[in-house]
Amino acid sequence: EVQLVESGGGLVQVGGSLRLSCAASGFTFRNYDMSWVRQAPGKGPEWVSSINSGGGSTYYADSVKGRFTISRDNAKNSVYLQMNSLKPEDTAVYYCAAGSYRLGSPQYDYWGQGTQVTVSS
Repeated sequence: EVQLVESGGGLVQVGGSLRLSCAASGFTFRNYDMSWVRQAPGKGPEWVSSINSGGGSTYYADSVKGRFTISRDNAKNSVYLQMNSLKPEDTAVYYCAAGSYRLGSPQYDYWGQGTQVTVSS
């Protein structure tokens, strides 16, 4: 059974930091590019960041570039999102997803259940 389990969300003040984690199981993690996608209340999903299967290439949405860092540990079947300088507009449910990232177009095969991030002003 494929599972992606996110953790690390919570309530944080503006300017604060959070580190999201996503633990994967049930598929060959090291073969997949991984992404973080978020969905704010009343809005559609927004791609946030992706990392290639080997971890050597990372990609970010302009809205988070310079503040968020994606990383992965293939030995632990995990992907992370370090979020710094958080803003109220970062408030959303954050999902990790496994799939591919080619020519700026992420594709998602598997999704986690999401973790809530709330940034208070």
